[in-house]
Amino acid sequence: MPRQCPFKHHRFPQEIILCAVRWYLRYPLSYQDVVDLLAERDVEVDRSTVFRWVQKFGPELTKRTEKYLRRASVDWHVDETYIRVGGKWRYLWRAVDANGQMIDFRLTARRDAKAARAFLNKAIERVRLHRPVTICTDKAQAYARVIREINHHYDPHFDSIRHIDRKWRNNRIESDHAALKRLLGYQQSFRSLRTAKATLSGIETIRTIKRGHIHHKQPGVQGEIAFIDSLFAAIT
Repeated sequence: MPRQCPFKHHRFPQEIILCAVRWYLRYPLSYQDVVDLLAERDVEVDRSTVFRWVQKFGPELTKRTEKYLRRASVDWHVDETYIRVGGKWRYLWRAVDANGQMIDFRLTARRDAKAARAFLNKAIERVRLHRPVTICTDKAQAYARVIREINHHYDPHFDSIRHIDRKWRNNRIESDHAALKRLLGYQQSFRSLRTAKATLSGIETIRTIKRGHIHHKQPGVQGEIAFIDSLFAAIT
């Protein structure tokens, strides 16, 4: 069954919607900044419309990009940072591979073993047959216990995942946190976990595309635009 066109019933054409969404997810812009940039091109849109576009098409972009992702390496770097959601600090768990490719992320209200377990199980389930061989973390004790549990689940007699807890070895994901937070710092705070997850999904996907961690993408920003357009080209 053909996938329903996500642009159906929208007043603005697909090209304008995708341009606005890509701008917001790729650059340190507010919704008002995107509105102003569109106004320079004689396109009148309000901030709430851009917000709805980002919430709808950010996750849609992630789904359509999934099958083009390059295979992640088996050496992972895992760490958590925090962002403001609904006026409260929430924990953002992230995993990248040795090449900086995003594996997965998860937002939680707490930073404990239960949250670490849920995140790592979710990330491993996403890669399925390409489970990590090493996971590098900071010295938080929750990680060691959860990785032991995961190893026991897959093979009680063999530690298939080696845990590395030397903090200096985790500089890759810590610098990636910093790059993401520089981008988020210019944007409005998130209203809810739902809107935060939708927006972060789109941002992480755009960063994956920008870094070339996908197949069939030409270099440069024009390559990014062409790739995103191709994801929606077959829509009728």
